[in-house]
Amino acid sequence: MKGKKSSVSARRKIMTSGVLIGIGVMALVDEIIFHQLLQWHHFFDFDTTQFGIFSDGLLNSFALFAIVAGIFLFAHVVRIHTYSTVRWAAGLFLGMGAFQLFDGIVSHKVLRIHQIRYNVDLLPYDIAWISSAILLLAIGGFLWYRVRKNDPAVQGD
Repeated sequence: MKGKKSSVSARRKIMTSGVLIGIGVMALVDEIIFHQLLQWHHFFDFDTTQFGIFSDGLLNSFALFAIVAGIFLFAHVVRIHTYSTVRWAAGLFLGMGAFQLFDGIVSHKVLRIHQIRYNVDLLPYDIAWISSAILLLAIGGFLWYRVRKNDPAVQGD
């Protein structure tokens, strides 16, 4: 191969790689800190402790799959195309924020499969959880905007 090429596909793939790794990293952070170290909850809390631990294993498996898929996609892009580390970082923050927001709204409030903690006032925890998601999304959005404004005018990106 003579040289690396730049394309809309490479920009999408590097962003997707960052998003996948971000989702996986945030899922592992949630799992390790809140499920294992602090033992505040399990992925599914409405059954036995054994099922809760099993469901945590499923979340770990999902996180590992997302990270490995993101790494393979990253390796593919790096080998063939030029890429922007800022675009990748934007995807990483957007993925982390999206996971955090999904977990905080869908898992905690809509589906009620678990709460952050039990037997405490949830409002401060919910505010911190959702605020951290919004902060991560804002950082990712800012980075994505910054890299997009420097892109050549290409339709569909």
